[in-house]
Amino acid sequence: MLQATNPKELGFLPDRLDRIGAFIQKKYLDTGLLPHGSLLIGRGDEIAYLWNAGVEQDAIFRIASMTKPITSIALMQLVEQGLIALSDPVAKYIPEFKNLGVFVAGGGNVPFVSRPPTAPLRVIDLMRHTAGFTYSFQERSNIDAAYRKTDVESWSKWDNDEFVGILKDIPLEFDPGTCWNYSVSTDLVGVIVARVSGLSLGDYFQKHIFGPLGMVDTSFLVTKDKAHRLPAAYAWHPTEKMKLSDKAGAESGWAHPRKFHSGGGGLASTVADYHRFCRMLLNGGALDGEQIISPKTLELMTANHLPGGGDLTQHSKSLFSEAENAGIGFGLGFACNIDPAATTLAGSKGEFYWGGMYSTAFLIDPVEHITMVFMTQLMPSSTYPIRREIRTLMYAALAA
Repeated sequence: MLQATNPKELGFLPDRLDRIGAFIQKKYLDTGLLPHGSLLIGRGDEIAYLWNAGVEQDAIFRIASMTKPITSIALMQLVEQGLIALSDPVAKYIPEFKNLGVFVAGGGNVPFVSRPPTAPLRVIDLMRHTAGFTYSFQERSNIDAAYRKTDVESWSKWDNDEFVGILKDIPLEFDPGTCWNYSVSTDLVGVIVARVSGLSLGDYFQKHIFGPLGMVDTSFLVTKDKAHRLPAAYAWHPTEKMKLSDKAGAESGWAHPRKFHSGGGGLASTVADYHRFCRMLLNGGALDGEQIISPKTLELMTANHLPGGGDLTQHSKSLFSEAENAGIGFGLGFACNIDPAATTLAGSKGEFYWGGMYSTAFLIDPVEHITMVFMTQLMPSSTYPIRREIRTLMYAALAA
């Protein structure tokens, strides 16, 4: 069981930390806007605050896009071994993309017309979402319409090779490296990790990340003996507030094997496990004697890699992502705070974070040595501003 330390000893004001759980309970749970919630705030390796309502502390949550940073760490482990270079063309590892072009016209019942890209599609473009891919739920272009028509994002229909085989026939939305668009890029990072390592993505994670970190409840499949810990997930509904989107327990989709291990969103995890992942990140890539990634590699990953050093207001074509735009850059798997004043939120320059479709979130603040993990199960994550509110209340609880 997780245990909290006296928050005063960690530089927090206890009464202000207590306001956070009370706020979430009153605004979101008592009103039926959210089904449940679990929050951990840590400083260094210690836990300052724990709050749970409507779920047990060991509940296993669908973390969706909080899978992405884990997949990004996996690829950078292979970079550290010299097996991959960020500057490599993606076609070196996914040769099916050798002739992948950029959209000119077409779609729907008309064949696509494309042109060669002005710059090669590189591995770094997948890592920072500047590749030109998209997501079906963006509903903004003929390209994402093609994703919906082919159901390319189905984890049950396609394996790695079939997933790639569909994408090779759909043009990129823009020239690689020129714009930012939230996308299936990290799923392709997972495909590369699997192809280069010779392991399934789940097996790679277990051998090189989860096992060494002691993340005992994080996987693409929630096994039968753990399925009872999986709560139901919901989608926002205009009149019913919440509508069931995935059943609890053994009837959940996460309790049954899928053909595709989605590096972009397929994992389930617990607050305790993800806190261990966050502690590793806060500690420069190491935890309990296990070096997962080097400090300099992590420094590279959490730097802003957007063209010209700009923020997402300048580069994003996305109608939806897990980041606010103003003052936020993007690294190799993480959003990063490059201008706290522009975000209009208390925080630190250099903090990095991400979230998941079911309104989950995590944050690492290397300046204040703070970690935060929040779990619930309501999609989409843009429904309510709860993540901004938690962040505001958390920083307000720091003692002078």
